[in-house]
Amino acid sequence: MSSIFETIMLVCFGLSWPINVIKAYKARTAKAISLPFILLIFIGYIAGISAKITSGQMNYVFIVYLLNLAIVLLNIVVYFRNVALDNKSR
Repeated sequence: MSSIFETIMLVCFGLSWPINVIKAYKARTAKAISLPFILLIFIGYIAGISAKITSGQMNYVFIVYLLNLAIVLLNIVVYFRNVALDNKSR
């Protein structure tokens, strides 16, 4: 049962990140984005993945962690793209 609740939490977080990536991509600026916040989320997902690996609980929740980590990584890529665009427009 706890895996189901953990999956619901991860899906809720996971659905918000693609929306954020699209918004940041369209904005073409990094001015309103907090890189430390995104990095903390990224580290949190790595910790969650590490917990799954070290505890031996390699179930379907692990895949959700990986998908969320990939989307947050994409958000980091978009952030640096937007920083480059900000620097180019100066």
